[in-house]
Amino acid sequence: MLDNLNWWEIGALLLLALLIFGDRLPAVITDGLRMVRNLRNMARNATGDLSRELGTDIQLEDLHPKAFIRKHLLSEEDEAAIRKPLQGVYDDLRADVSGVHKDLKDVADAADLRSNGTRPGTATGTPSAPAPRVSYDDAT
Repeated sequence: MLDNLNWWEIGALLLLALLIFGDRLPAVITDGLRMVRNLRNMARNATGDLSRELGTDIQLEDLHPKAFIRKHLLSEEDEAAIRKPLQGVYDDLRADVSGVHKDLKDVADAADLRSNGTRPGTATGTPSAPAPRVSYDDAT
């Protein structure tokens, strides 16, 4: 939860909490921890009641609607029947994307002058003149 805070920021937050709450800080921390404990117990009780009512084992993570439907309402055959029409589209799309990726890689390899080891115009021994720069004013 506090992965993106460094020690200085945590210290500043603690100092700010001490300045705001003063002598009441231990009581505020105790009340906050009690509230978190009560919320956890309520979630455990709710999942236990739901498991008992449905007759299956339900975890807290299973309460997400997609996960709940996938795990408890659909059989494996139903899930396969739902995925079947989309699997062909997915395979076609994946093949198209891999083809485009291959074509782009081929173009990038052809355009990469460093991979050839030579520059245009130096293969014959005569240096090439720099290409004229085209400006927007020339085009209009």
